[in-house]
Amino acid sequence: MKRAADWQLAHPSTHEPDDWTQAAFFTGVMALGDVSGDPKYHAAMRAVGEANRWRPGLRPGHADDYAVIATYARLAAIDNDKNILAPSIALFDYLADQRYDESLEWGNRIEYRELAWCDALFMAPPSMAAVSVATGDPKYLALANRLWWKTTEYLYDKTEHLYYRDSRYFGRREANGRKLFWSRGNGWVIAGIARMLDAMPADFADRPRYAALFKEMAVTVVALQGEDGYWRASLLDPASLPNPESSGTGFFTYALAWGINHKLLDRAVYEPHVRRGWNAMQKAVHPDGMLGWVQPIGAEPGSSREDTTEVYGVGALLLAGAEVHRLDLAR
Repeated sequence: MKRAADWQLAHPSTHEPDDWTQAAFFTGVMALGDVSGDPKYHAAMRAVGEANRWRPGLRPGHADDYAVIATYARLAAIDNDKNILAPSIALFDYLADQRYDESLEWGNRIEYRELAWCDALFMAPPSMAAVSVATGDPKYLALANRLWWKTTEYLYDKTEHLYYRDSRYFGRREANGRKLFWSRGNGWVIAGIARMLDAMPADFADRPRYAALFKEMAVTVVALQGEDGYWRASLLDPASLPNPESSGTGFFTYALAWGINHKLLDRAVYEPHVRRGWNAMQKAVHPDGMLGWVQPIGAEPGSSREDTTEVYGVGALLLAGAEVHRLDLAR
């Protein structure tokens, strides 16, 4: 984990410092700081926040621009400094007053007003919930919960127990005739469920719904893992893109390990899948620390190579590694 994080920190992403790609990495760096005890990782994230002046992205209606707030909120809680959340609170207060009464059908720039794509469930609701944790104000978790279930009702396939990326994929089929479900997209979602559960009180009214959804998806996810530990980019047609894919694999490994650690998943059943996933992730890390086999930015299954990397893939690796570390400590 340190080797991958240190490589990424030494080779900064060219994406904007407050966008979703970077934010996923920052979430992983915070997780590494938590389990390693090395203060340099949290310090690196403070430096990012200060350079950003603690601002989220500049599109107030776009979920991708909220993802960085999760890191700000964790640092606010660690440092007992709510002042750094002022720009984030102003944004979420504005969002809490919106109606959210549009259809989520893709088009007319709906992504600038609603959570109309499954990736958004990792980007927005966990950040809102994290602000509730940091401030003690439950209204941000209430907003997250409201948006989560609207998107889920629209994009979750109750037969396959997987999420469509967005409405453009409802009628799409893979070469083998199966429905098209994207690995990383569903990785974003199940990782997002874990992060939501982490942030909500034990007596939160809808907590059982999240737990049930998490367990239902987990049953499906483990059945789709390859023998080599990787999940392919196309979940129901792995032969269409047979190369390993590390970003979806990282998020699935994280979520499954989290589920065992939080007593939602049976260790005897799920740990072998976690171990295979983590072994696969380790194999994808080059000797210098660069993570390979990451599918580039996209919205559907795509190719990957040993030398394709992206900052969000490293975030997935770090989240997974932190939970595997906790799994080892619990032995």
